[in-house]
Amino acid sequence: MTATSSVGGADLRREADRVVNEVAQELRTLDEGAAWFCRLSPADRREVLRLVGGYAMQAHVTAADSRAGVARSGVRPTANPAVMICMDPPRSGFCGLPADEHVTAFRVLVAVFGVADTRRRRTCCKGACGHAWHHLSAAAGEP
Repeated sequence: MTATSSVGGADLRREADRVVNEVAQELRTLDEGAAWFCRLSPADRREVLRLVGGYAMQAHVTAADSRAGVARSGVRPTANPAVMICMDPPRSGFCGLPADEHVTAFRVLVAVFGVADTRRRRTCCKGACGHAWHHLSAAAGEP
């Protein structure tokens, strides 16, 4: 995949689901996830930001999750995406940021999602989870 091509919608969503959840579960590094994101076309980057922003909101990001995720992301706490996610309530619209902030937004969103999703896996889903994306380590050997 190159920066000039676009992945089909369903294919992009499946790939984004896998990459984002692998990063969230520390099966892939944030740098590896960001490198994947950088290879996407500008349109696909915007779509992935929309998807990951939705994942973070579905994980019910708390203020503590946001602060811990921003710290984990390596992004300055004063960067626009960091400020947006730390607002109460967190702002959305990361795909509307200028293109030069998209990688920063991806790093923040994935890191914050990772913190929130880990918290929810330990509380809400503990022992009785049927979410396929919470069982990636068992499927890690699959292509």
